[in-house]
Amino acid sequence: MSDYKHPEALVSTQWVSEHTDDPNVRLVEVDVDTSAYEKGHIKNAVGWNWQSQLQDNVRRDLLSKQQFEELMGKSGIDPDTTVVLYGDNNNWFAAYALWQLKYYGHKDARLMNGGRKKWELEGRPFTTEAPRITPKPYKANPPDESVRARRELVFDVLKNKNAYLVDVRSPDEFTGKVIAPPGMTETAQRGGHIPGAISFPWSKAVNEDGTFKSYEELVKLFSAQGVQPGREAIAYCRIGERSSHTWFVLKYLLGFDKVRNYDGSWTEWGNLVDAPIEKGESAKAGGA
Repeated sequence: MSDYKHPEALVSTQWVSEHTDDPNVRLVEVDVDTSAYEKGHIKNAVGWNWQSQLQDNVRRDLLSKQQFEELMGKSGIDPDTTVVLYGDNNNWFAAYALWQLKYYGHKDARLMNGGRKKWELEGRPFTTEAPRITPKPYKANPPDESVRARRELVFDVLKNKNAYLVDVRSPDEFTGKVIAPPGMTETAQRGGHIPGAISFPWSKAVNEDGTFKSYEELVKLFSAQGVQPGREAIAYCRIGERSSHTWFVLKYLLGFDKVRNYDGSWTEWGNLVDAPIEKGESAKAGGA
């Protein structure tokens, strides 16, 4: 992992195994399958439910600053805690949670490389015992809007063509053949992609064991699509979790200076009145 631009943003399963009892470290599991944590988790990890705890379900928005502070505090996290996140589906929602931590300025947030999948493949132990948590006071920073894209910014990019739009959904979602993956309920009125977007399915960035591909492999993959450092990149998917994964790759592993996650993603854009869409395959970014 030493070749990555910010290797400190990742920890290995071995590192986690050695720090399960570290009072300065809080392990947090965030899964697509919200029942997975109860069936077994890493010792002393807390579980966050992405549906009920990482979203404001009234406003369809991220947690407010106050809600975020409450979640962190009751999880035994203070501003100096090292937070290590992991989960199923190659860390989709673990990356989404890490992105929110960075949105509110938490200094030390990391992903466990490989997530639950690698931990399981290595035969490491799970427990059903709930961790003992001592609540802590938590004061968040103001939101860092530099890591987040809102629809107004996407419209601006369409007009000025001053950033990469990276669609990390499956090829069938990108072309408009399907609107959402099988079994997923959050959807949109229309299928397709944002005009000018580059198709880069998030899964290209990971190995079979769930770990991230090497720095050299990632550079080659993104360069092949015309995506290179020096220009802002905006990642999006359907509801913002897969794009958080790619946001992490671009920002921390490849070291792009300006990377944003468009968390409104296709469920917003595909429903917006007067928002243009395209169907079919995309061209490479090239010099556009």
